[in-house]
Amino acid sequence: MTHSSKTPQGAAEKRGWFTRFLDTVEFLGNLLPHPVTLFACFALAVVLGSGIAAYFDFSAIDPRPEGTAGRAADGTIKVVSLMTVDGLQRIVSNLVTNFTSFAPLGVVLVALLGVSVAEHSGLISAAMRGLVMNASKRMVTVTIVFAGIISNTASELGYVVLIPMAALIFYSLGRHPLAGLAAAFAGVSGGYSANLFIGTVDPLLAGFTTSAANLIDPTYVVGPEANWFFMIASTFVIAALGAFVTEKIVEPKLGKYHASEASVDLGEQKLDPLTALEKKGLIGAGLTFLALGILLALSIVPENGVLRHPITGAVEDSPFLKGIVVFIFITFGIPGYVYGRIVGTMKTDRDVINAMAKSMSSMGLYIVLVFFAAQFVAFFGWSNLGAILAVKGATLLQTIGLTGPELFVFFIAMCAIVNLSLGSASAQWAIFAPIFVPMLMIVGYSPEVIQAAYRIGDSVTNLITPMMSYFGLILAVASRYKKDMGIGTLIATMLPYTMVFFVGWVVLFYVWVFLLGLPVGPGAPTYYEFAK
Repeated sequence: MTHSSKTPQGAAEKRGWFTRFLDTVEFLGNLLPHPVTLFACFALAVVLGSGIAAYFDFSAIDPRPEGTAGRAADGTIKVVSLMTVDGLQRIVSNLVTNFTSFAPLGVVLVALLGVSVAEHSGLISAAMRGLVMNASKRMVTVTIVFAGIISNTASELGYVVLIPMAALIFYSLGRHPLAGLAAAFAGVSGGYSANLFIGTVDPLLAGFTTSAANLIDPTYVVGPEANWFFMIASTFVIAALGAFVTEKIVEPKLGKYHASEASVDLGEQKLDPLTALEKKGLIGAGLTFLALGILLALSIVPENGVLRHPITGAVEDSPFLKGIVVFIFITFGIPGYVYGRIVGTMKTDRDVINAMAKSMSSMGLYIVLVFFAAQFVAFFGWSNLGAILAVKGATLLQTIGLTGPELFVFFIAMCAIVNLSLGSASAQWAIFAPIFVPMLMIVGYSPEVIQAAYRIGDSVTNLITPMMSYFGLILAVASRYKKDMGIGTLIATMLPYTMVFFVGWVVLFYVWVFLLGLPVGPGAPTYYEFAK
């Protein structure tokens, strides 16, 4: 069956409207300064804003019970001006410690050290290839989406390796290569927050959430494992939804593929299967991972486990949960080294050190971003602007009666819309968390649940925003298979995933949290109550 190159007038009008919408998103995104500049401006704005707000006696009623640490005697929260001698001295004295003590910094770097060994040894790449290439034709679509979700553990590996691989696999099976690319893109980017494993993004977001929660409760700590249970469930739901959209919507719409559509000579492209040495390396790494898992279980499962809480004997608030980043480092680093030793990519300690150093060298921009984000978060907390805005916002929500679970639908939708122009998960949450975490805590929800809801909104629109950092790379890969591929075509292809993921993930969130009453992570409460 052939398809006419002409399109009906209605379709052309829809495409024109959609193109204008995309142009607007791109225009607004380009108006935003670099995230580093954005945080520097925000930090300066907090200093100036605190002076103006203090001059007008901007304040709010403190919702915390009497006797709570930090609660003023008159029961009000007042703005503390940073445009004073005391404010200037505090800024100058704490500029360095704001940065070095910022929670997301150390935990992300430590976790990345372990992941870098597994990535540079070739373990993660080989595991993805083995998973996708050994899948049956019937299961290949869901396996590719699933592999895309799992690949988020190793940052950009899914974009660089899996997406081109998925397009090639579909082409070799006689299916449309752009459908394979879309399926992988949906898993890697649309399912960004889902995973079976705790990765580098978990401690990053948890650090911002902890800092924000401390505006209301100075003792509250959100660990990297805060959303683990919900993200495990999300992995399977997003994999199933991604496969459904690919096979029932995207692939039929793309139609039958002809090699003449490509911009290059595709020839007899095929992927090389895993070598015998790579398979041996995967077995060795797998057995090592299993042994580490058993040792870890022996330290947690028994009632007298050495990593349980030393006083209560519980897993909650235990050294295991507090040190979860250490175990990310170990369970990625050691199997990665074992794989590297077997296949020959890591022969000495110098190879391991070089792998770690290479990953650290790529974190320069992140470290610069964290420096300015740390100042913004610290200034926001010192000035009390965050707490006051949270109380005002919570009061407004209570006044209009928007305090039930339906509140999260609006919150997730808002995060998804903002993500179109501000694609960085850490940058967006660093801005949102100091306002919305305290606000929704006052309404009665735990920081862990609020963070889980944010992660949904931050993920689903990654697929349709040109502001996503790897969007250009995806477009370049797609243009190999379709010579006239443009931004609008790619986004139109991915839009069904965004729509289905949004609905499906919100439904899962509602059922998981509010109908079944399940925790989003180990020991994570659903609701927050002020200590009596």
